[in-house]
Amino acid sequence: MATDGPEPPAGERTAGTAAVDLYWLPLGAGGHFVKFNGRLYERLMARLQGRPTCDLYHSALQIYVPEGTFVIEQTPVPDLSGTQRGVVAGGAVGSRWAGRFRIFRYEIRLWRDGSIPDVAEAVESPRRLTTDESRARRVLARVSTVPTPVWGRDELGTGEMWNSNAVVAWVIASSGIDTDSIQPPAGGRAPGWRAGLEVARREDEQSSPTPAAAEAPAPANRYGGSTPP
Repeated sequence: MATDGPEPPAGERTAGTAAVDLYWLPLGAGGHFVKFNGRLYERLMARLQGRPTCDLYHSALQIYVPEGTFVIEQTPVPDLSGTQRGVVAGGAVGSRWAGRFRIFRYEIRLWRDGSIPDVAEAVESPRRLTTDESRARRVLARVSTVPTPVWGRDELGTGEMWNSNAVVAWVIASSGIDTDSIQPPAGGRAPGWRAGLEVARREDEQSSPTPAAAEAPAPANRYGGSTPP
């Protein structure tokens, strides 16, 4: 997609400006267990879909506004001190029943002055999506309203599982930032991304008035005239 400003070096910010930066992190960066299971999953999916295997990526956002920097990311719940990480929402992993236990829950962070774990391993990142302050603030406002279905399942009927990529894609799309040409790094996939875009598209359609409703005459008021909108 066309960006509103030049691609910045990782972590660079001009004082007083606003920006939305997207980071692509290799799945399981810094953790061998997640990386190993991710590779097994991708090999299975590639065989079922008759395609080559790809590198898998997890996404996160870093938002700059004049008063501070915020990190937006979906992660496992490491402990019960979520307020220190700016946690604004969460959900279950695998099944709603399992979500009664902390190790089977995820959290969504809107973390002021926070950090993205393993950001040093990010690939083709950061990608600056916009430098428009109103869009950046819209992103911040949308995070706490993100859908929270079960992670790893397709409860919303999009054809893809809901995960961290779905969260980031939904936040970007529902904030009015163009997503048409956002792609993971070359040779990679971001499972769940299309799920987030699809849910955002549905919500946008539901909130937009239908042509018939927009063209319908206003109801008559008690004095015989049309009721103003």
